[in-house]
Amino acid sequence: MTDPGKREELSLEERLAAEEAEEPTPDQYDDHGLGAAAPGGASGAQVAGAVGEAPAAQASLWGDAWRQLRKSPLFIIPMIFLSLFTVMAIAPGLFTTQSPRACNLSNNIVDGQLLIRGPGSGHPFGYDVQGCDYYTRVIYGTRVSLSIGLLTVFCASLIAVTLGSISGFYGRWIDGLVTRFADIIFALPLVLGGIILLNSLGDRTVVNVSLALVVLIWPTTMRLMRSSVLSIKEMDYVQAARAMGASDFRIMRKHILPNGLAPVIVYATITVGITIATEATLSFLGVGLELPAISWGLMISGAQFRILEYPHLLFFPAAFLVVMVFSFILLGDALRDALDPRAR
Repeated sequence: MTDPGKREELSLEERLAAEEAEEPTPDQYDDHGLGAAAPGGASGAQVAGAVGEAPAAQASLWGDAWRQLRKSPLFIIPMIFLSLFTVMAIAPGLFTTQSPRACNLSNNIVDGQLLIRGPGSGHPFGYDVQGCDYYTRVIYGTRVSLSIGLLTVFCASLIAVTLGSISGFYGRWIDGLVTRFADIIFALPLVLGGIILLNSLGDRTVVNVSLALVVLIWPTTMRLMRSSVLSIKEMDYVQAARAMGASDFRIMRKHILPNGLAPVIVYATITVGITIATEATLSFLGVGLELPAISWGLMISGAQFRILEYPHLLFFPAAFLVVMVFSFILLGDALRDALDPRAR
């Protein structure tokens, strides 16, 4: 490069030649006018990347939600407990080697008297009235409580999403028929409705209890799904898909359901905990599951007249029940915060 201070001493021809030498040649530019060859041999793309101008990956609601969830203690802590409960329900043999039905009244004989032993060596939760190992029964009770919660919410959500999508998308008389039918069921209190239905079903098995709860809890989820569909179907991308000749089924499958399920998933997660607590309440009242089923609600019901004398009969199943219900509620709160863009 020529020193500007010496240009006055150069002739006109020499100055022009020096200026041309300082200008970049055409092969130093790419198609966008950026330097293809930067000083030091770096290309324009490398320079752009160095200053952070590289195009970012396309974001999505579910991707952003997962990135937020995996850093949130409100998601990690309940997931640890729920994973533990799931393993406990699927493979209780990993936690105990005894049978929940291996009961012997002689286990409760102390100094010639028939009592109910509390926690002790080899039996951390003590025994129940029949002389069964209480720890083993609490472990096996996880399967029934979790099964009722998940089965009930899955079936209720399936019904609610289907009816809510149809009701919100088509409207008119279909909407009126579905919403009025849901209002009738919604007006029936959950526990009272469960008592009426379960007393009408005869055998109160896991399937029958789940069926009774499905009938009672789907209207709220249906209304939530209907509200989402009503707001989404007026969006520009839905109108564009309809203008391009897309069928109603394709519009609902490709556009409405993926964008309308977020609030339903949040509510369904919380409802699992509510359903488990409701089943325990019905069993406590004597209208839920029946013996010989093993559930936390039945254990709490059997302990109601012995709370002061043998508190371990109430404490251990109630503690497991509270932790599971609270975990589902915390998980629902974490999902709500992650799936709501306004909360970010």
